[in-house]
Amino acid sequence: MKQKEMQLITIKGTKEGLTFYIEDDSSFGEIIEELEEKLAATPTSEKNEEEQSLSVIIKLGHRYITNEQKKQLESLIEKDNRFFVERYESEVIDKIQAETWIEQSEIKTISRIIRSGQVVEVIGDLLLIGDVNPGGQVRATGNIFVLGNLHGIAHAGIDGDENAVIAASYMNPTQLRIAKYISRSPDYESEGVYMECGYFDKEKEKIIIDRLQVLPYVRKELRGLERRILNG
Repeated sequence: MKQKEMQLITIKGTKEGLTFYIEDDSSFGEIIEELEEKLAATPTSEKNEEEQSLSVIIKLGHRYITNEQKKQLESLIEKDNRFFVERYESEVIDKIQAETWIEQSEIKTISRIIRSGQVVEVIGDLLLIGDVNPGGQVRATGNIFVLGNLHGIAHAGIDGDENAVIAASYMNPTQLRIAKYISRSPDYESEGVYMECGYFDKEKEKIIIDRLQVLPYVRKELRGLERRILNG
């Protein structure tokens, strides 16, 4: 009796439309049954052609549902054209998504010299222990850290991550790239500088070259870098 009285689906209105909160522990069959009851109890009215359907955000909590189950939910919710499912929000991801996330968040450590004409590209962050000679190039979907001399080209965030950064023990690049943005070698008073980094400043819409010490402040997520390196 208590189980029946407990709401498995809570519907709340927002400025954007409706949010459906689905309880974690119940079976999918019970969810479908209650959803049918709630939608049947929702008053219907004749909709003008200009009247738009209400958007629905489905919050799944710690529940994972398959594509077939998503189709079943959408079929019920969108049946009378009163609502449409805008998106799902869940605290869990499937195995493929998890593996992709792990790969993209890993730090790939390479110990070598990148010579002229050579290109090294990795998924995730790149930690290069060695030099990038003029004509050499390093590329990563994440950040690039060079424990050595950066004389060639470094392209971080190659898939569009504007928060990616580039850092080097000795910074004298031919070119720096972050996502789609390009910065040529700064006009240093000397041939280069030690312990500097490059990051994209969204307000100024350009790549900024600054001291390495600023990174934990402009990219707070990098404060966990040491832990990631130690944990592999």
